[in-house]
Amino acid sequence: MGFKMGIVGLPNVGKSTLFNALTRTAAAQAANFPFCTIEPNVGEVAVPDARLDKLAAISKSKTTIPTRMTFVDIAGLVKGASRGEGLGNQFLANIRECDAIAHVLRCFEDGDITHVSDRIDPVADAETIETELMLADLDSIERRRAGLVRKVRGGEKDAAQQDRLLAAAQEVLEAGKPARSVQVAEDDRRAWRLLQLLTSKPILYVCNVAEEDAATGNAQSERVRAMAADQGAGIVVISAKIEEEISQLDPDEAEMFLTELGLEEAGLDRLIRAGYELLGLQTYFTVGPKEARAWTIPAGTPAPQAAGVIHGDFEKGFIRAETIAFDDFITLGGETAVKEAGKMRIEGKTYVVKDGDVLHFLFNT
Repeated sequence: MGFKMGIVGLPNVGKSTLFNALTRTAAAQAANFPFCTIEPNVGEVAVPDARLDKLAAISKSKTTIPTRMTFVDIAGLVKGASRGEGLGNQFLANIRECDAIAHVLRCFEDGDITHVSDRIDPVADAETIETELMLADLDSIERRRAGLVRKVRGGEKDAAQQDRLLAAAQEVLEAGKPARSVQVAEDDRRAWRLLQLLTSKPILYVCNVAEEDAATGNAQSERVRAMAADQGAGIVVISAKIEEEISQLDPDEAEMFLTELGLEEAGLDRLIRAGYELLGLQTYFTVGPKEARAWTIPAGTPAPQAAGVIHGDFEKGFIRAETIAFDDFITLGGETAVKEAGKMRIEGKTYVVKDGDVLHFLFNT
């Protein structure tokens, strides 16, 4: 399991430049005019994880297969998008399909790149986009609740649950708050996710700064950091221009370039890590001579469901999981040494998989 993150923002904030850098493609045209992205561009990138390379080296695995993350570059929204302004609602629909939103905010000055509002104010930009998404949610909720009236009167439980959750969302939206501020009970979580409200999705603010501010941020990114803290949202400071340059270099050159800039890692790594944290995701590994592979699961996933990420039959016929902690695998030098040291554990159906676990599943066919 990977996850899909939609990249949104006003025109000319650096969305497509960032997308190009992250996916190392020229699929999204980065140009100095609004709406240069006419269709949402989708790109998959490997999730970098140094642990996978270490496991593969010890096991002499022929191939390594990282887990993957999908980015969707969604065309620039503008004020009034919920009413069809700019490119309108067609792009709001693309956001519904994403697990989270990476909201790119312009935190740099550049007279050669116009801003749709002729000013640099990332907090105001964030409010503009959030308002449009809230208005779109309200419109959707009103129409959906109207369509549920007859089913609710007829006593359909699912319809009553949907209407109750939509009513809760409508209440907070009318109070000027996003749907993610609704407190959702555990029994309602699945139904809540199926509503696919735009403002229910977790937000990661991506501050696009000038090259010289990439390591430390600037006054504008600090304003965004304060806003994110108030909202409980994530934040990453990135220079899309630097990421674009890095994407054209080989690994050794990229490492030297980052060092010269005072950066410990590429923005992609920080963006993915922040996304994982935002969505409560973690990684486990399967390792052998043929391949070393990373798998993404939500934190708190029991072993059978973790096995199901590989194949549904693994979950249905789950017997047990031979489990090795990552640190033990590395310190002792592989599966054989771990077994000899008595560090391999046999875990059953109630075991909750931990981040970094090396697993081998046994199942009935």
